[in-house]
Amino acid sequence: MIINYDGRRFRPVDKTSNSETSAETVFIYSQQGQVVTATYAGGAVLFGHLIGLVDGDGVIEMRYHHVNSSLELQTGVCRSMPELLPDGRVRLHEAWRWTSGDCSAGRSVGRSVIEEL
Repeated sequence: MIINYDGRRFRPVDKTSNSETSAETVFIYSQQGQVVTATYAGGAVLFGHLIGLVDGDGVIEMRYHHVNSSLELQTGVCRSMPELLPDGRVRLHEAWRWTSGDCSAGRSVGRSVIEEL
């Protein structure tokens, strides 16, 4: 599945207990070649950035960092696997892990995904 993420906007549909993103968090993606970047903010996230590489199936391997509302710097890694929805939007199923704080991990499955706005 060839997906160009440039200009797409995503929002979490639901969240896990150890996630800092919420329905108020909006991700704005850019893409140049295989390099994908995004900025994100909203809810408990004051400002964040991600950078990753996308493969031919649309899977993104990324690193992210953000400052939360407690003024803590948080970092992590994530693998996002796309699903093309019937209406043409993209849903990203994510497996992620904090590399700061408690270093816990999470998996966004079922309703716990980010969807294109």
